[in-house]
Amino acid sequence: MDTTLTKIIPTLPGVYLFKDAHGKVVYIGKAKSLRHRVHSYFQKSNIDWKVEAIRTVYADLDYILTKNETEAMLLEAELIQRYQPAFNSMFKTGQPFVYIMFPTYSKGLPNILIVRNKKRKGTYFGPFLHKRQARNVHHFLRHTFQLNACNKKIENGCLDYHIGNCPGTCKSDFDKSEYLFRLELAKDVLKRKDKAFIKKIKDKITQYNSRMLFEKSKRLNEYLENVELIFESIRTKYTPEKFATDIFVATTPPMYVADVHKTVGAQLSAFLGTATSISTIDCFDISHFQSHSIVGSCVRFTDGKPDKNMFRRFKIKTLEQQNDYAALQEIVGRRYKKDALPDLIVIDGGKGQLNAVQSIVPHGRIVSLAKKEERLFSSTFNEGIKLDIKSDTGKLLIALRDYAHHFAITYHRLRQRKNISKSFPIEN
Repeated sequence: MDTTLTKIIPTLPGVYLFKDAHGKVVYIGKAKSLRHRVHSYFQKSNIDWKVEAIRTVYADLDYILTKNETEAMLLEAELIQRYQPAFNSMFKTGQPFVYIMFPTYSKGLPNILIVRNKKRKGTYFGPFLHKRQARNVHHFLRHTFQLNACNKKIENGCLDYHIGNCPGTCKSDFDKSEYLFRLELAKDVLKRKDKAFIKKIKDKITQYNSRMLFEKSKRLNEYLENVELIFESIRTKYTPEKFATDIFVATTPPMYVADVHKTVGAQLSAFLGTATSISTIDCFDISHFQSHSIVGSCVRFTDGKPDKNMFRRFKIKTLEQQNDYAALQEIVGRRYKKDALPDLIVIDGGKGQLNAVQSIVPHGRIVSLAKKEERLFSSTFNEGIKLDIKSDTGKLLIALRDYAHHFAITYHRLRQRKNISKSFPIEN
């Protein structure tokens, strides 16, 4: 492979596919940095027999970007099973994934299981490539929602019941309807249905209070008080891993193009109607959970490459509740209090977000990009213009916006993790 071609491949997580002259996939691999991993195959120092064999039959290379290494691992396993490449042995047969399953029973008490296939009737979540990851989520849900059903029959309850680990299935007065309710709450958490989760709890608390069952409503109220931590904990431990390969290929462009300053930068300038070529670009994003724990981020790219010394993370200081306009005004103001303005500022949002920021940096060149329709707003396009996602400028702006969004979410999760680990146990 020509070294100039490897420079076009981004230094992002993903999966790479070596193909022979007939277009048949011969090897699939994953990487934290696609460029570095693919480049390693063509180093003279690499004398691994499999690498030599791949070099011999290699004629073409495709790659698919993913959001993180975990997605890359799962996609690698899925594609290996689909294409059965000659030089891959792992994952070609069997079932590499595990799932969290809620079986559907006509009789007996439903529970929550970890399984390796989807042979039984029930509701599945996953897949998880690592069993430990699935076990952590399984343990968390059973502990949090008291789903550790036992098979004993003891009138006053087993020892686990008295220390809070058993829901009381061993007792003759066990409330099956309440257990089933908690099981549905666990499903809502895995489905990320936070609004449905909150509504169900509030409705059930009202029912219990009207019947003067205050002890039962007290436990549910604890879920309500910790709803943010519950959902953030699952977000940290679990990500639904369902892939749409075509979407990844179409919407995730190579971000690091060797001659971006001469080509895409000039095209972007022409598109926005500016007199000079655009070299430096800052992208801003806001992240929050349930309108709380608001943080912001700014990433800078120079000539198409990330300038990580100029990346910034912001803990919002002036707000308690969500207000994207005010949050953007705060972080943009703080960013350029000392740092020089770039050639272009990209805001994640629509016309309102653009108007909010323009007064903060009146001399800056600013655009905003709304996710839903990939619609761009600027002084040139006051009513917005829908980006051509297949064009170089469209790919570049979307990729930069998504990069900033990922950077903001990563910071938000780091801030939440310490509180979560104190509030809920994790099985090792």
